[in-house]
Amino acid sequence: MAAATMTAVATSRAIHNLLRPSRTFQRRSLTFCRPSSTAAHASPAAPAAPAATTHVVDILRERGLVDSVTSEALTSPGTHLKAYCGFDPTAESLHLGNLLGLVILSWFRRSGHSAVALVGGATARVGDPSGKSLERPELDNQTLEKNTSAIKTLISTILSRDGTHLPVPILDNHDWWKEVTLLGFLKEVGRFARVGTMMAKESVKKRLSSEEGMSYTEFTYQLLQGYDFLYLFKNFDVNVQIGGSDQWGNITAGTELIRKILQVEGAYGLTFPLLVKSDGTKFGKSESGAIWLSPEMLSPYKFYQYFFSVPDVDVVRFLKILTFLSMEEIKEIEEGMGKPGYVPNSAQRRLAEEVTRFVHGEEGLAEALKATEALRPGAETQLDWKTIQTIAEDVPSCSLAYDQVLNSCLVDLLVSTGFLGSKSAARRLVKQGGLYLNNTRIDSDDKMINAEDIVDGKVLLLSAGKKNKMVIRIS
Repeated sequence: MAAATMTAVATSRAIHNLLRPSRTFQRRSLTFCRPSSTAAHASPAAPAAPAATTHVVDILRERGLVDSVTSEALTSPGTHLKAYCGFDPTAESLHLGNLLGLVILSWFRRSGHSAVALVGGATARVGDPSGKSLERPELDNQTLEKNTSAIKTLISTILSRDGTHLPVPILDNHDWWKEVTLLGFLKEVGRFARVGTMMAKESVKKRLSSEEGMSYTEFTYQLLQGYDFLYLFKNFDVNVQIGGSDQWGNITAGTELIRKILQVEGAYGLTFPLLVKSDGTKFGKSESGAIWLSPEMLSPYKFYQYFFSVPDVDVVRFLKILTFLSMEEIKEIEEGMGKPGYVPNSAQRRLAEEVTRFVHGEEGLAEALKATEALRPGAETQLDWKTIQTIAEDVPSCSLAYDQVLNSCLVDLLVSTGFLGSKSAARRLVKQGGLYLNNTRIDSDDKMINAEDIVDGKVLLLSAGKKNKMVIRIS
């Protein structure tokens, strides 16, 4: 008991020393002592604020990327901004809902400011209740560490493509939370939090009025995220936190703690609208699940196809918020959509190319374009098994022995694999000219599979129309 008390006291003193504003800090609001941890080297010296250019917040507003800001002082000219966005490692990859955060961090960098990504190795152990109707399932430490490592690599890879040629500091809040005890936190931080203010947060009110209610663990999440902002503000000169509109309560918890504990102004919050379609439904889900940003969890081809299928009513807005094309070029694309001779899906093709390039790079885009062309029914591009394999995880597939396929009737194969429901449906599709084998239209319902049909001796590609496909792997 005595040892535990001494540990709590020591931690309390450590937090107190960390949070206590120095005399230098009181005189100059953006001068801080640096932490002694090895994480400090990840934050390069801040460059001078950009001169005579459009302010980054004005750029974001014009493109529809700002929902709210905590203060218009954020747009003051001549101030260098250092923005951060948090990502909880609840999976091995970020998903499409996280993409806006990365896009906005990139806009800060492209506008001459700085950006920091924070992976929530600690806060993921609690789970953010914002926008959730149920408490998140608990993840074990090994899974969290694996997810954290994968997400750090993914963020670094994506943001390295923004043309600034500057390293992206990527921090893990577990590095500082692992040293904090409950007693120390309550004494040095908890006493500044007002329960009434915490209860008034929209995310809290929604959960309290739900059938499931809200656990104390989730209720404290806003303080944990608020402390992260305070820590980054003091030790890494981070003065802006960005997040989705459902993060407003968590972000303002941070600006309030900074004002009360450090007794200074200069910390800002900016939220962006959630990624939704024009009908209000969530954008970023497909029939097969989430649209992941990692190529290991979703192929660049499938990622590209998701954006290629965006309806006309949404494509211009997505060009504004998800790409870095100039507003002038986007306006030209929009005007072109209404002109005679417009080629359908040209705007969608540009959207898919730009977003895929940002997330997967030129190599990933080339892979997606090659597969898109090669897998188009009727395409003259020579198919190979590697190209077909790029979509094998994203379309129905099955495995059959070589002798089960060779010399079999195609109509029988279509039914036995479950690709079509009946032989009559298969024959009807052949008559309509909608059945393809390896992109070659089949004109006869007595077609037999021969050795030349099996691509590289390994696969068959069946297509019913342009969208419905099946891959048959030959073993």
